[in-house]
Amino acid sequence: MASAEIHYTLPLPSFDQPVKLLIVVAPYYKDITDNMIAGARAIAASCGAEVDLIEVPGALEVPTAIAIADRQAKYDGYVALGCVMRGETTHYDTVCNDSSRAISLLGLQGACIGNGILTVENRPQAEVRADPAGQNKGGGAAAAALHLIALSRKWAGQTKGIGFRA
Repeated sequence: MASAEIHYTLPLPSFDQPVKLLIVVAPYYKDITDNMIAGARAIAASCGAEVDLIEVPGALEVPTAIAIADRQAKYDGYVALGCVMRGETTHYDTVCNDSSRAISLLGLQGACIGNGILTVENRPQAEVRADPAGQNKGGGAAAAALHLIALSRKWAGQTKGIGFRA
């Protein structure tokens, strides 16, 4: 059973300059996402990060909102939160795959995103994963964004050059 496993968690990074995070949440299952927001805020606060929060209609809109913010606002990183529970149709597969893929593509373009969109079979699974005193997946998503911001700042200004090497 996965809950009995022990996983290593990286220590949170520290920052010399202020960090500004945007949490983008699809609150379809509001009680679940409220727990995830609490976990994300707590982790961000422990690193001294400032947090803004916006809500979007669903998990498919989360990456679009992040893309807009990344182009038009001043955030260092993003926390994507939501919950998708399996239903009776293939819509679940579409939402899970497309939201995850879009977030991954944004990350490959340089956005520092922690993906906390839960993809679960049922409510009890979501409750355990969302609970800040449990698996704290919201906090984990915030930690992932913070780690990526730290890497981005570490390597800022370093270039490998262009062209051919002699």
